[in-house]
Amino acid sequence: MAEAELATIARPYARAVFSVALGSQEGLSTWSNMLSLLAGAASDEKIAEQLDDPKLSSAEASSLLASLFAEELNDTARNFLSVLASNGRLMLLPTVAGQFESLKAQHEKTMRVTLASAFEVTEAEQSLLENALRSRLQRDIEIETTIDANLLGGVLIRTEDTVIDDSVRGKLDKLAGILR
Repeated sequence: MAEAELATIARPYARAVFSVALGSQEGLSTWSNMLSLLAGAASDEKIAEQLDDPKLSSAEASSLLASLFAEELNDTARNFLSVLASNGRLMLLPTVAGQFESLKAQHEKTMRVTLASAFEVTEAEQSLLENALRSRLQRDIEIETTIDANLLGGVLIRTEDTVIDDSVRGKLDKLAGILR
């Protein structure tokens, strides 16, 4: 199934879980953790293979997944798994979890930013970027930094739907495209 189709099918489930999480005593972070665990399990090749077994009923599939995290899941999360399984939608768990995280970030006015750099980014540089993004986007910023020697120099900044490529590699690629 195409990624866009998965996102469309997963959206009502993500919104429903988000609505439940907002009204629950556990809150958004607990639901975030539970969905993260379930999405990770559903993404695992061996577990996905077991869940796809045609001999497995929907109740057995949701029980299998729930049993992996017996201590971490509440009854509402188990019910959610049961609904997904009965509709044949367990494979949507990673997409539902991702959409839930987006809804959570919007609600909390936060944004996760990935900063790839050819070299180590100092705390001062990271703080400067964080402050600039915070004032421009009017959101709290969480920066995750990685080192990518292929960039040669500069940075590559990624947010949910924006990519800012200020790397030497990116500039060379643009130049090569112009010269063709």
